[in-house]
Amino acid sequence: MNLAGRVAIVTGASRGIGRAVAVDLARNGADVALLARRADALEEAAGAVLEARPEAKVVTLAADASDAAAVERAVATTLERLGRLDIAVANAGHAVDALIVRTKAEDVEHMLALNLKSAFYLVAAAARPMIRQRSGSIVLMSSIAGLAGNVGQAAYAAAKAGMIALGKSVAKELGSRNVRVNAVAPGLIETAMTASMSEKARAHYLATIPLGRSGTPEDVSGVVTFLCSDAARYVTGQTIVVDGGFST
Repeated sequence: MNLAGRVAIVTGASRGIGRAVAVDLARNGADVALLARRADALEEAAGAVLEARPEAKVVTLAADASDAAAVERAVATTLERLGRLDIAVANAGHAVDALIVRTKAEDVEHMLALNLKSAFYLVAAAARPMIRQRSGSIVLMSSIAGLAGNVGQAAYAAAKAGMIALGKSVAKELGSRNVRVNAVAPGLIETAMTASMSEKARAHYLATIPLGRSGTPEDVSGVVTFLCSDAARYVTGQTIVVDGGFST
């Protein structure tokens, strides 16, 4: 999975899965642009990237992934500073859990903006240079909640399901230009977002995961790297589930 000479942009790159993805892409040869809101956390993530491959070129972009204009500027900066764009990973996301009868309108808007609209904006901005160079790989970080739903996560699940439909649609639009678009649907992954899960909920998940453990960000990042590499050159429009067998 040699990515030497390729350039990637990763949203939500300051921690968790996004950070692991950026590190793994760099370890396999890519130069990377890291986008997240917090500049200090981005610098820490950039340090992890350089630790994995000291010669990597790294650009940090403190921006809101749900702001269309900010995403456009981030892609333009990536092209200006790193010369091209071959890989885009839409990983920005967050969950606010509540039963639908208790879900606030502002939380619905937040879920759609951060999980779905941010992916749409990144795909639209990244597709243009990829179409011109007639190559590229886009990966959308969905969730098993987007495939099967989850109690207390109607808004989050709806947004993640939308990401899957977005990926399938754009894969059909861009395939003739040799631009591939796929989604990854992680299950229970140990990140800051899942740290607040109740012990009862965690025990339920663990009891029904055939591999008998929760996942790590690195369990997901390798799949993303595969999808971005030539090893997956005939894979597009797909959703790869990474959940230890939970949804089997």
